[in-house]
Amino acid sequence: MSSQDIPEENLPAEQDTPHGAVSVADEKNPFADPGLPPHEHRIQDIDERAARRSERVVALLFTVSMLATLAFIASYVAIPHDKSIFVFPVGHLSAQNFALGLTLGTALFCIGAGAVHWARTLMSDVEVADERHPIEASPEVRAKVHADFKQGAKESAIGRRKLIRNTMFGALTLVPLSGLMLLRDLGPLPGNSLRHTLWSKGKLLVNMNTNEPLRPSDVAVGSLTFAKPEGLEETDEEFQTEIAKAALMIVRLQPDNIKDKRELEWSHEGIVAYSKICTHVGCPISLYEQQTHHVLCPCHQSTFDLSDGARVIFGPAGHALPQLRIGVNDEGYLEALGDFEEPVGPAFWERG
Repeated sequence: MSSQDIPEENLPAEQDTPHGAVSVADEKNPFADPGLPPHEHRIQDIDERAARRSERVVALLFTVSMLATLAFIASYVAIPHDKSIFVFPVGHLSAQNFALGLTLGTALFCIGAGAVHWARTLMSDVEVADERHPIEASPEVRAKVHADFKQGAKESAIGRRKLIRNTMFGALTLVPLSGLMLLRDLGPLPGNSLRHTLWSKGKLLVNMNTNEPLRPSDVAVGSLTFAKPEGLEETDEEFQTEIAKAALMIVRLQPDNIKDKRELEWSHEGIVAYSKICTHVGCPISLYEQQTHHVLCPCHQSTFDLSDGARVIFGPAGHALPQLRIGVNDEGYLEALGDFEEPVGPAFWERG
């Protein structure tokens, strides 16, 4: 349908915006400005029913964008990261990545498609020629900019087309949530995992070198032995994660040389068990001075006194090494009597 088929009284009034001066080409001015062609009205300019149909299409696109954003969030939470699906002809893909890409792409596409359809069918498409003006913003220019903005806002019908306005605001509000959800990929939430290790009541102390359970007789006075929890094997997928919290060093002292009362109560015949993980930046402690009962972290020289609750006597470590309470089971093997009572590892108190 063209404007020639519509009675003149039904056509929208022409705007007062100047279309530029029209000149005729001659010998002195061979490149005259021919002016703008006559404006052709769209069906939406003439028929309000068509305009309402376009409004509903735009609102539908914005609504689909909102639903796709919610589906993005649901996919991130509900789909396991290790699940895969077969997609022809690509092949096997991560189900979560496929769902995230599909939903986020749909959300962004629908916002763009809705904005384009809105601009092409409902916003004013009258071509306007404007003369170049000086760069400085004179009062007249500022007044014109404000007037043009108000006119553009009026022609966009954002005030009158409330359905479009509300659904657009909804879509633009929900899309940023996709970015917030991706922040979770900075790392898994630790929960209370920092407060617990594999040690528990009845777990045997296993020698890291021989992979055999330890008896008190296996630990000589003045020796340093490294141990791990029973059941933890180097072939386990989570071995590095678990040993980083559960690694243990065992030293046998003369009971009379133990100064800390709790350390003596948690030991067995002078055998004390402390976390091997330095409380500074998490380096494994491996140097033991037999005469002073000091252990030294090789990374930054933090020094701990194992005869006095493993307190810090030198270096940047912030607090003492956690002690593991140990005993002997009915078969004569050393066993844990519980987990560490305080978290192991570096700077825990700063991590909260």
